Amino acid sequence: MKLSAAIDNAMPELVAIRRDLHAHPELGLDETRTSAFIARHLEELGYQVATGIAKTGVVGTLRNGTGSRSIGIRADIDALPIQEETGVAYASTKPGLMHACGHDGHTAMLLGAARALAERRNFDGTIHLIFQPAEENAGGAKIMVDEGLFDRFPCDAVFALHNEPNLPFGQFALREGPIMAAVDEARITVHGRGGHGAEPQATADPIVCGASIVMALQTIVARNIHPMDPSVVTVGAFHAGSASNIIPERAEIVVGIRSFDPAVRDELERRIRMITEAQASSFGMRATVDYERSYDATINHKAETDFLREAAIRFAGADKVVDLARPFMGSEDFAYMLKERPGSYFFLGSRVTGEEKSLHHPGYDFNDDLLPIGAAFWTELAEAYLARR
Repeated sequence: MKLSAAIDNAMPELVAIRRDLHAHPELGLDETRTSAFIARHLEELGYQVATGIAKTGVVGTLRNGTGSRSIGIRADIDALPIQEETGVAYASTKPGLMHACGHDGHTAMLLGAARALAERRNFDGTIHLIFQPAEENAGGAKIMVDEGLFDRFPCDAVFALHNEPNLPFGQFALREGPIMAAVDEARITVHGRGGHGAEPQATADPIVCGASIVMALQTIVARNIHPMDPSVVTVGAFHAGSASNIIPERAEIVVGIRSFDPAVRDELERRIRMITEAQASSFGMRATVDYERSYDATINHKAETDFLREAAIRFAGADKVVDLARPFMGSEDFAYMLKERPGSYFFLGSRVTGEEKSLHHPGYDFNDDLLPIGAAFWTELAEAYLARR
């Protein structure tokens, strides 16, 4: 049976899988039902299944022929702490949790590919299908790698995708080198001296000091980072005070930081610390910075990205494949798999009407029409990779 016909025949099952996962979302490292669901499907298809990697991660392995080459394909499986507002019949059954990023669709596509690969057996080597927990919160990819993912399941290359409502439906968007940013967070506490709002001269007002810090932080990207080095410093929260006649003891500022180059990342941290401390000192106060480095930048490898581009053009046509002019400022923990093994990460567009909700929006829902595209492409990519000599 031709691949297209096989995938089309499996479409009702793919939709059912996706909507079942959507109705039962689970947060990172707590995807127990999801993990068992995936493992059961893989076992029924004849895969060798390993569970409990990074607590709830699953790897399905399929071997065929005598080839020594191996490929890994990753799907993320976790949901988000968002109250769903889609109104669909298969909406989340868990208050405050939903699949608002399409990981339900990513998982269903890879399970669809799992079926096609097992039925066709049109490859020579080993396929590892990696179902990764906690992409959204706890860096499940890094946990899997640290627990010996690639020692247990050697991969010559690894690939992953993400749906993107801001790109045209069915468009493959990729790029060599950086494609997603490193993300860090700074929590700044300004230590003042509280008192009565009518007697400000007897206090050290952390709100005024904090406001000055917020404004000064805006100069870092504009005046300390080279214009050709993409970076972002965003003050996302400022917490202080409780009433108009009370000057509080402290103010708290939360800053999100995005970058690509390690040297720029270091400079951003250095300047944030320096500006915070110097601004506070100028107001006669003290400020502390709790700086946490999160996901590294996602860096695609040239050879694997070239292979991915060629496969996408064969699959969808040159008009459906674009090289991104610039990387996205979002982050992705697939970065840690790419640091250990060569590979590539890309986007698959899902925009049809232009009215689609963005990722992480309470009204977002994965476009089921992408399921056969993703499942078929993963199948062709794996078969092509393991046919190479």
